[in-house]
Amino acid sequence: MKSKIIFLIVFFIGVNSKAQVSGVGINEDTPQQALHLGSQTGTIRVDGLNSTNNTFNGGGVDQTYPVYVDHNGDLTLKTEAYDNSDGDDAFSTAAINGTLTILAGDVPNDGYETTQITSYVFTLTRPTIVEIKYSLSIEVFQNNLFTIIKDPYARNITNFFTLNTPVLLGTTRRYGASSKCYFNRNDAATNPAAAPDGATGYIYNSGTTYIPLPAGVHTLRFYGTACSGSANRPTFVRFAGGPDSIFIKLY
Repeated sequence: MKSKIIFLIVFFIGVNSKAQVSGVGINEDTPQQALHLGSQTGTIRVDGLNSTNNTFNGGGVDQTYPVYVDHNGDLTLKTEAYDNSDGDDAFSTAAINGTLTILAGDVPNDGYETTQITSYVFTLTRPTIVEIKYSLSIEVFQNNLFTIIKDPYARNITNFFTLNTPVLLGTTRRYGASSKCYFNRNDAATNPAAAPDGATGYIYNSGTTYIPLPAGVHTLRFYGTACSGSANRPTFVRFAGGPDSIFIKLY
């Protein structure tokens, strides 16, 4: 009986795969890896990853989903972010909320002002590509009393972040730049006494960037800028006053 069992095992290996010292080949005489699939049209099916058995597989004919490897080397469809503020405000404390002001009496520089909103520190234990997404709220007023702007001039509001750069210079690399143009038509030029009829509330700048980084400690610094034109139209911008988010994923 033992000899029959041994014969069946050897026969099975001989028919279905070809084992070598360097690995096991399926339809492959000289496997180049521990497991080598030699078919030009064949593939690998894992029932544990299909839509019936795995909640992270969304199903659908001709739809595909990325497969990841966890710390054990197991294949999985589940992905984890290094940091994900989804459901929480990423920039919620009073000390983080940033503001900038442009006054009519400022020295003319095209009505352009910049402020650092906050910084964010994260640590990498290996070289990787980092995906960084942010969504940052903006409020635009005439002054710090939150007076609605009442002139026909537009304001350009931009957000971006830098990487490992304590001082922002004109040559500093700016990542994830995103801009909005705020315009509030109150017709003050022809009717200065008219009641403000422009909307208030949050608008958003959002950006996404992929950056290759070495292992170590890295610092993101988020900035906001505003431009009101060469006449320096009075402007007050408050950043991060609403619900904001940040997402960091390692690859």
